Amino acid sequence: MRLYCHEDRFLVWQVRDLLVSRGIPCFVKNEYAIGAMGDLSPFDCWPEVWITDDEWMPKAKQLLDEWQSQLQQGSAWYCRHCGEENGSGFELCWQCDTERPDDLR
Repeated sequence: MRLYCHEDRFLVWQVRDLLVSRGIPCFVKNEYAIGAMGDLSPFDCWPEVWITDDEWMPKAKQLLDEWQSQLQQGSAWYCRHCGEENGSGFELCWQCDTERPDDLR
């Protein structure tokens, strides 16, 4: 079942990585379909995050809603392991892969 779709592959992979970090089985579909644009509608070529088990959909939607809310707030967070500043959409430190602490979510 499709959870998320966006023209920006980076955002799609952030959603996928968020779900995987929480143990939710998912995959990215249409990752390379952009090459078919012209033959297909641009919207049909956007990458998508799909949940492989529908039972996980409520939890996945909750995480997606929280993630999108954080993006809108735009609050960066600092890694407690290496001190690196990370954008609000990151659940893992881009520098050292340390998970974002719960109190900074």
